[in-house]
Amino acid sequence: MNAKSRRKLEMGARALDFSRAHPDASPGYTAAMTRLEERLARGEQLASQQREGLLEVRAATARKMELRRAMRQAHLSHLAQVAKVAAREVPELAQKLVLRPGPTTYLAFRTAARGMAAEAQNQKEVLVKHGLVETVLDNLVQALDQFDAATEQGAGGRQAHVGASAELKAVADEVVQIVNVMDGLNRYRFMNDAELLAAWESASNVLATPGSGTSTRPTPDPAPPAGGEIRPAA
Repeated sequence: MNAKSRRKLEMGARALDFSRAHPDASPGYTAAMTRLEERLARGEQLASQQREGLLEVRAATARKMELRRAMRQAHLSHLAQVAKVAAREVPELAQKLVLRPGPTTYLAFRTAARGMAAEAQNQKEVLVKHGLVETVLDNLVQALDQFDAATEQGAGGRQAHVGASAELKAVADEVVQIVNVMDGLNRYRFMNDAELLAAWESASNVLATPGSGTSTRPTPDPAPPAGGEIRPAA
């Protein structure tokens, strides 16, 4: 959850706690409180969905890294070494079963590894003659299937995270709107009670980060200098 949405939801929770402690019987205020409760509950659900989505993405990324490292160091390395020897009989194998050094994207790695696995299966008879261990090839195919599953897991987690983030922003904005509606009545209710008015203002204020300049309440215009003259800013 981004900082702005979090601050808005935290403000909404404070405003709700205050309103429960100092209720008003009017239907409009009751309706606003009910709506605020619903939006805050939805915000909690979305925050949980957002966290779960992020965890899915991180778990999937870690799994892909683990599988890619294992395949490069074991399965694909074995295929490449066998292909060098088998190239005496089938020269093109040295080019088709080559393990490219250096980092690659996950998509590029998957494409290359799938291609090597398919070629090795097509040329399995020749490769076995030159030292291919068939279980290594079988395990490579299994590892690639696991890699694809991790890729799908990451895509699903990313979709859940992005969707929750977008809706969470909208819910946080709704919370501010609801509290702003409640603000007018509370200022009227507590106009002669400075302590409760100050408590409400504190509860319903969205604290801004340093230097952001954001606030849910307008700030008054600066007073002109003595004599009424307003000088231009330097």
